[in-house]
Amino acid sequence: MISKLATTPYDKVWGSPRTEPWLANPAGRKIGEIWFAASAEVPLLLKLLFTSECLSVQVHPNDDYAREHENSRGKTEMWHILRADPGAEVALGLRERLSRERLREASLSGEIETLLNWVPARKGDTFFVPAGTIHAIGGGLVLCEVQQLSDVTYRLYDYGRPRELHLDRGMDVSDTTPRNCDSSSTLPVECEYFRTERVPVTGVVRCAPRKKNTLYVALEGEGCIGSEPFRAGDAWEITAGSEPFQIESSGAAFLVTSEP
Repeated sequence: MISKLATTPYDKVWGSPRTEPWLANPAGRKIGEIWFAASAEVPLLLKLLFTSECLSVQVHPNDDYAREHENSRGKTEMWHILRADPGAEVALGLRERLSRERLREASLSGEIETLLNWVPARKGDTFFVPAGTIHAIGGGLVLCEVQQLSDVTYRLYDYGRPRELHLDRGMDVSDTTPRNCDSSSTLPVECEYFRTERVPVTGVVRCAPRKKNTLYVALEGEGCIGSEPFRAGDAWEITAGSEPFQIESSGAAFLVTSEP
């Protein structure tokens, strides 16, 4: 069975009115995120993010820590860049090893921003963000995010915005190992929580359902998936064991993800 996913847009202070073609936004709202609502069979969360400013510097716990302290899953994620303004960057990890005390001091002073491993982000780049990685997303970006189904985020620094920081737990879970390389990955990305690939469509692509429910999000173009029309920004869930189906388009691309 092919089911279209409901979407929920969220306004954010760091969001952007530039959401086309993925979301019509005639009122010019500062949309930061679009969440896609999958079924309970898929322990993943699929999002589109739109940024005009930097997001907070943050870190997510692994499964063990999140289970003990948050009654939740941990949060490993990945980002696939759909649009990037000139000079756009993301940060993954630290440029040098820091003690927990030094990391806390840098978080409180804002110096942490300069200690992060900032790397260029360009359309088509992919970044894998394991739990424990201190990270930040810069302004001028549109990206598709795949993550474990968890909303546990520990903010370490938030550019003076009046929101709570979570330094004690953030210090507990942060990986302070230096990560001073470009940090980009290539698709497909596979880890213990998800396998994600990009599927281009020119003409007809025949798809065989996987052993587990699978999410398809249209990154660009328009056409038909099964018998249903799609446009960029639409997402679909394919039930495990369904009949084979096809995607038709003169030019489109999907991000496809499921449990491995």
